[in-house]
Amino acid sequence: MIVGTAGHIDHGKTSLLKALTGQEGDRRPAERERGITIDLGYLHADLGDGKTIAFIDVPGHERFVHNMLAGACGIDLLLLVVAADDGVMPQTREHLAIAELLGIRRALVALTKLDRVDGQRLEQARAEVTALLTPGPLAGAELFPLDSLSGKGVDALRQALLAESTHAERRAVEGHFRLPIDRAFSVSGAGVVVTGTAFAGRVRVGDELVLGPSGRPVRVRGLQAGNQQAEEAQAGQRVALNISGDRLALEHLHRGDWLLAPALLAPTTRLDIDLRLLPGEAHDLVHWTPVHVHLGAQDVTGRVALLESNSLAPGGRGFAQLLLNAPAHAVHGDRLVLRDQSAQRTLGGGRVLDPFTPARNRRTPERLSQLEALRGNGLEPALPALLTGAANGLDPQLLERQFNRPRSGWSLPADVRAIDTRLGPRLFAGDRWLALEQQLLDGLARFHAELPDELGPDRDRLRRYALPELERPVFIALLEQLLASGAAQSSGPWLHLPDHRVQLSEADEALRERIWPLLEAGGFDPPWVRELATELKVEEGAMRLLERKLARLGLLHQVVKDLFYPDATIRQLATLARRLQDESGTITAAAWRDRIAIGRKRSIQLLEYFDRIGFTRRIGDQRKIREDSALAQAPGPAP
Repeated sequence: MIVGTAGHIDHGKTSLLKALTGQEGDRRPAERERGITIDLGYLHADLGDGKTIAFIDVPGHERFVHNMLAGACGIDLLLLVVAADDGVMPQTREHLAIAELLGIRRALVALTKLDRVDGQRLEQARAEVTALLTPGPLAGAELFPLDSLSGKGVDALRQALLAESTHAERRAVEGHFRLPIDRAFSVSGAGVVVTGTAFAGRVRVGDELVLGPSGRPVRVRGLQAGNQQAEEAQAGQRVALNISGDRLALEHLHRGDWLLAPALLAPTTRLDIDLRLLPGEAHDLVHWTPVHVHLGAQDVTGRVALLESNSLAPGGRGFAQLLLNAPAHAVHGDRLVLRDQSAQRTLGGGRVLDPFTPARNRRTPERLSQLEALRGNGLEPALPALLTGAANGLDPQLLERQFNRPRSGWSLPADVRAIDTRLGPRLFAGDRWLALEQQLLDGLARFHAELPDELGPDRDRLRRYALPELERPVFIALLEQLLASGAAQSSGPWLHLPDHRVQLSEADEALRERIWPLLEAGGFDPPWVRELATELKVEEGAMRLLERKLARLGLLHQVVKDLFYPDATIRQLATLARRLQDESGTITAAAWRDRIAIGRKRSIQLLEYFDRIGFTRRIGDQRKIREDSALAQAPGPAP
């Protein structure tokens, strides 16, 4: 069990821990000289049952609340310390509010300095504390009047701590390991050591981890759990890890960094949260307020974007997005605290809902519905709403990081479809995937109705036409499934429904009959688009459009812009190329020019067209026929 102190400055937190454990919490000379705690203190003690309890002693001065917050994350039980002579003071209230915002739901109260008050004042102090706790989740916490110096009443508190330790909830260890670093120091002969409270998972000597957010890989050389050497530690324990890495130095580590299993490394600067503003605030929290965000042991600045309105009243609750000025690490359910821009006042706090939030459409009803579902306690309850609002499906790797839930432990609904894409798997609700399939087929049908003289669109045109909201890898996966099932077909690059055939208009068919004799008569040197348009007194654009339609039908081949060959002519040329290779072993530009008896420029254009359609392969200055090409397997008759 990890116990954290809280309370106003000079209310005796450090003295109480010394009375409980026999250990000195303030170990820095400056703290002892000044008589105040400046930074976090850490103690481990056996209070009498053979089990070690970890204590985190936090500073009470208002200037060091940021240090208090770094130590408050991850504690199991709050030890609220209130001096009986002073009673409830400003930092008493602030520390208690912070504990409540961090989700701490177990507490004991020590009424210290009993020797300085009479019975009447003691009862007044007791009443003040009871009134302070009553509205919140720590109402009913047991109070222990005591004197740390004489030891009076300390044993009763010690016994209460022992009783609490037997009821301490074990944290889940199924997730990946994550630990917020609250201290980093160097030990002679050992190297770099970091400490913190393990939030999730297990860690063993020899494990490979990464530092977040930098991503620097490290290895665990040794560890202590509960102030004892160990081979393994787990969530809920105070852990000290001796780590090593390539050129790793102490200056690479800072309070607020994370030690993570590699699967969790995903730094973020946007967090969607369930925000609660403290009821004691004097003013509404307005949209885009600058704040300090305390998450784990990290303190990072940023702004609050309110998602449901432009202001939040004191005591109010709502969805918000935090835009951070530095990358952070978070998973669903993490607690955080917000302080004002000057870091002088605690404003409120919240619970992380989504650490990988979208930058756009963050206020839409669909997104707010997803956030409402994320207010629950896990992946499975939220999944239906997340799938409904995910136009491109859900990335299971991001879900694993968002909830710190390894995929091996998921329990997905039976209708969830896992679709393989070129960017990895995506999850879709079954009815959503079927709707996408129908939307694509409907788009093809609409395209055919609007452009009956075209065989169909290519892939990118069809995506823009039918499903522009889909990412290309998802669209390709959808299309490939439809092609595999036969619901859609492809002819070269053109996509179409199985029963679709290109239909020329009566005018196009009449013009085709007029140009066809001219194209055939041209042999290996057919007329250009402009020449045909001039010869037949047709607008050049109409002639070009018709020849392109005929090319999509497979009747013509566009060798270069505005130069089209009939399919039969191309097959004749392929037969000549085959004969030339049979005779010489390869095809050279000069031999090809001589064989077809046209100019060098046109001969090269034909060879380059053969390269493009995969009939030939260029090897230096020579070419060879690709035997697996369609044209090689079915060449036309000899000229």
